[in-house]
Amino acid sequence: MPQFFASTAKGLVEPLEIELQNMGMKNTEKVPGGVFFETNWEGCYRVNYMSRVASRVMKPILDFPAYNGEDLYNNLMKHDFTKYIDVTQTIKVEASIFDCAMTDQRFVAMKAKDAIVDQFREKNNDVRPDVDTKNPDLRIVVRGSRNNFHVLLDTSGESLFFRGYRKEAGDAPLKENLAAGLVLLSEWDQKTPLIDPMCGSGTILIEAAMLALNMAPGSNRREFGFMRLKGFDETAWEKVLDEATAAEKETLDFMLYGMDIDKKVIQMAKENARRAGVDHVIKFRPETIALAGPPEEVTEGMIITNPPYGARIGDEDNLRDVYKDLGYSLKHRFKGWNAWVLSGNKDLILDMKLKTSRKHFLYNGPLECRFLKYSMF
Repeated sequence: MPQFFASTAKGLVEPLEIELQNMGMKNTEKVPGGVFFETNWEGCYRVNYMSRVASRVMKPILDFPAYNGEDLYNNLMKHDFTKYIDVTQTIKVEASIFDCAMTDQRFVAMKAKDAIVDQFREKNNDVRPDVDTKNPDLRIVVRGSRNNFHVLLDTSGESLFFRGYRKEAGDAPLKENLAAGLVLLSEWDQKTPLIDPMCGSGTILIEAAMLALNMAPGSNRREFGFMRLKGFDETAWEKVLDEATAAEKETLDFMLYGMDIDKKVIQMAKENARRAGVDHVIKFRPETIALAGPPEEVTEGMIITNPPYGARIGDEDNLRDVYKDLGYSLKHRFKGWNAWVLSGNKDLILDMKLKTSRKHFLYNGPLECRFLKYSMF
């Protein structure tokens, strides 16, 4: 059975593996940065469409040692890349290297590209695919580590965290797959209300609502990379779509709630939720964190929020009062609730003056963060 690799953000490998296993993927193996798994091409389509936390799904196609450009070129020439696309289509080669004899990743990408297009030249009277760095039909990833090279075929196209519903966002928005990962890490039961008192453009709540409604995260995307490859099985793809649609729920018997001090940002969140098809289960309202509390009709639930942490928004000193207000609101207005807070600033989090009961370490882009649980009992 073919092997694939799903990549994700640091800190989300475990929920990704659980998600893949729940989708029926076989022989999963966690490694830094993602999970290897076995499935057929229909399963590859399913993971691209259904995974909430994966960044990309790739198919490993070659592994070999190489110490110079000739080694790299010759090993790539052993694999038939013409079986993936027609000569009239486009390609892109991306390379990353670590501790290799070849130290220039641009050189590695160029030699790999040369090997691939030379195969087309040989079979097509010197005609070769063009390079398209923005929207290629075939994206090949070359990774070198200690002179061992791994070549992978990208099946996703645009990164999977681009869901398609977020046309606008506030400052420093979370990637959609990271927001979904936070919801999964929190172990929210999908049966009780969820509140984000600093919701920004609404990404956490939208991802949570899609999870609770069992909506496929790829349902707002029009295209995936595998659709451009030779051998794309449209019947298998239609099966994936039909099964996903049949599993969706129409509504929930509870609501999700979002608050933010900025009225313009709240309007963005409403529009994003509408495009995602979940605006009927989320209520947004403008509210300062100092006054944030649960709606009168809500007596229990969970909080997940991502307050600003000074790395990209504002000044750290100006945020201290924000964290103090967040800590006060949690302690005095959300008694009996569990709260999860994502923070990339360990100093600001101390201003909440609350004791954590659990923590996860993960990365928001290049920034190491802590996802902290507070039990308000």
